[in-house]
Amino acid sequence: MILGQTTRKNFTQNPKNDILSGLTVALALVPEAVAFAFVAGVDPLVGLYGAFMMGIVTALFGGRPGMISGATGAMAVVMVHLIKKGNDVGLTLDIPIDNLGLQWLFITLLFVGGIQILAGVFKLGKFVRLIPHPVMMGFVNGLAIVIFLSQLGLFKETIDGEKVFMTGNALYTMLGLIALTMGIMYGLPKLTKKIPAALLAIIVVAAITIFGKLDVSTVGSFIRDGGGEGLQGGLPVFQDQIFGLFNTLDGHFLTVILPTAFILAAIGLIESLMTLNLIDEMTETRGNGNRECIAQGGANILNGFFGGMGGCAMIGQSIINVDSGGRGRLSGAIAAIALLCFVLFGAPLIEQIPIAALVGVMFMVVIGTFAWSSFRILRKIPISDAIVLIAVSAITVWKDLAIAVVAGVIISALVFAWKNATMIRARKRMQPNGTKTYEIWGPLFFGSIQNFNSKFDVKNDPKNVEIDFVESRVSDHSALEAIFNLVNKYEAEGKSIKLKHLSEDCKILLRKASPKFEEVIVEDIDDPRYHLAADPEKFTKPLSEYKM
Repeated sequence: MILGQTTRKNFTQNPKNDILSGLTVALALVPEAVAFAFVAGVDPLVGLYGAFMMGIVTALFGGRPGMISGATGAMAVVMVHLIKKGNDVGLTLDIPIDNLGLQWLFITLLFVGGIQILAGVFKLGKFVRLIPHPVMMGFVNGLAIVIFLSQLGLFKETIDGEKVFMTGNALYTMLGLIALTMGIMYGLPKLTKKIPAALLAIIVVAAITIFGKLDVSTVGSFIRDGGGEGLQGGLPVFQDQIFGLFNTLDGHFLTVILPTAFILAAIGLIESLMTLNLIDEMTETRGNGNRECIAQGGANILNGFFGGMGGCAMIGQSIINVDSGGRGRLSGAIAAIALLCFVLFGAPLIEQIPIAALVGVMFMVVIGTFAWSSFRILRKIPISDAIVLIAVSAITVWKDLAIAVVAGVIISALVFAWKNATMIRARKRMQPNGTKTYEIWGPLFFGSIQNFNSKFDVKNDPKNVEIDFVESRVSDHSALEAIFNLVNKYEAEGKSIKLKHLSEDCKILLRKASPKFEEVIVEDIDDPRYHLAADPEKFTKPLSEYKM
């Protein structure tokens, strides 16, 4: 019963908001999918089919309601190299298959999906929680800049067969319509939130251009200028020849297909899980990263079989959806189904939507995505975190999201390791019986080994030495090896050494390394920092009366 209620709640809490926000997202998906198809070097329909299949599968089965998936630029820039390689192979070997590179892409998507499903099955999605906050802020800032820069290409018009930036009246008209779109999206929520501001803005601007007969760039002209023939198309068709194409791979499977599949899978999962994390924060709910991995993988496999370009979660469209009130799975499903209906039935109408309206919507997404608070806190956070934030933003713009996030995590990890490496301390004291005690404080791991070894004076120490780890944590194999070597050095000098307050797992590993640790490790010593009340009835006074 509870499961059923939860499922219904996830599917839709407010059908009207989900339907209207889904339609808004679908309108924004059209030029995005077409643009990314051109980036990848494939027909616009391949991009639109990819957006539909990614959207419907992840909306119904993904890790969180309200998140939108589709064809993305981050994956498109990798796909273009694969497609080019496949086409070159087809020409070199004279393989009688039109656009062999595109067929290779479909094969690659099967492996991309398989890798992503395995990531979900082995619960690797949870590792997105290890991404530090500065990396997250750098990610959203960099992505906002990328979205903004991607819109600048829409300010071009075709003159004498060449793409040039708009000037004069064309530019002023474009800017005016963008400003009107953004003004409606900014002002309408202050009056009412019952109507999605983005959807109304698109309708108003489209009506002005259609009835005012303004000569502006539209979705239809954008597709035709890019080399497409319009939105007319049928349902995705099963690629029945895909298995027969494996013999065209020859020796390229291990050198091209599989490496590209891993790269695409990694990019798709990182962008999807980061988007999931961001939407979690915006909605104050929690999604399921592992389930999202499996859904993304299933959607990419479906794209491979039915001729789509694949993709992953789209942060811009996800934010549009959430801001428009779409919080259930119904919103994502409506967006995907509406996108397909545009291709099948609504092409003439959708092609008349001015590009300026969609650019205005995306500019508002940029404003909402960018973490403006990062400017305020930049001087208040540690210099290392500030460097990570700026580096991730820059690398996202320069390279891509996956490289930026991995670089940010590596930098953060190295900074963390360096700081902890310098924290190791050793307090030294002599006991009345002549035994020298080293009280170790701080984490003992690969980074702090050198400092740890420098604390001991093996040659000049007395005959009996104790090392107390009560304030330290032995973290890895390097730390165990350091302890092992230290014991050997003292024994080589003919001195007795005892180890106190080691953790149980550390004791087990040291005893496995050598039987002599049975005598070196001291057992049954009370922890001097904590004392348990064996008889609670003895403590009858109020807590405030005890000296702390």
